[in-house]
Amino acid sequence: MTGKGMMNAFLALLLLAPSALSAAERLSEREYQALWCEEAGGRAEAVLPDRARVDCLTGEHAVEVDFAPKWAEAIGQSLYYAAVTGKKPGILLIMRDKKDRRYLERLLRASAGLGITVWTVSPRELKAGGGPLLQAHAE
Repeated sequence: MTGKGMMNAFLALLLLAPSALSAAERLSEREYQALWCEEAGGRAEAVLPDRARVDCLTGEHAVEVDFAPKWAEAIGQSLYYAAVTGKKPGILLIMRDKKDRRYLERLLRASAGLGITVWTVSPRELKAGGGPLLQAHAE
């Protein structure tokens, strides 16, 4: 194969690779938020008096939704939302692959004793057709 032919093959592979991913693996944070919040019976993007937005406000929790690498930010945001709303703090951690387990472990360790309920969701769970899980990991 010539250099130009290899380049064309490489470009074709790059263009096809994203389409090989399932729809669940390409979901944005906001899409996970909307799916989970609906399943939890909450209100997405609830606006606070200071114009901050809670990702999902349920009857019991003020929930921050974030991809796993943003676990530390999620702690502060969930605690703030809880303080303003009077609800319990919660975090939905989006875990896209096995390596994200380390972020969940960090989150659980750092939030121990803070009363934060932590849920996880992954593309695999969404692909299974069961929808986002409402199972809490820790409180």
